[in-house]
Amino acid sequence: QVQLVESGGGLVHPGGSLTLACAASGSISSIWNMGWYRQAPRKQRELVAAITNISDGSTKYADSVKDRFTISRDHARNTVYLQMNSLKPEDTAVYYCNAVTVRGITSNNYWGQGTQVTVSS
Repeated sequence: QVQLVESGGGLVHPGGSLTLACAASGSISSIWNMGWYRQAPRKQRELVAAITNISDGSTKYADSVKDRFTISRDHARNTVYLQMNSLKPEDTAVYYCNAVTVRGITSNNYWGQGTQVTVSS
């Protein structure tokens, strides 16, 4: 089991910045990848950014956030961050942390509780 706790959401003006944090606990060693998803009202949940391989640090970003958002990981704190710059109103959504664990042939998907990000003037 892996537990994920997000923090850092809030209200920000367009062009502003926010940093989200996701602290992982539990079976940390089984985590294969971690990422951030978001879900806006009346829209499907979508991938924002991910560390697709925890071992080598490979990353992946949605086209809409490339060059504005940066995902990173603090190994010592078992925490993944999402640095969001040049925020736009369309970035408004609930942001969810995700972790995928792999043990043998079994994989599991874990989600945090979500944190609201609102970009508005």
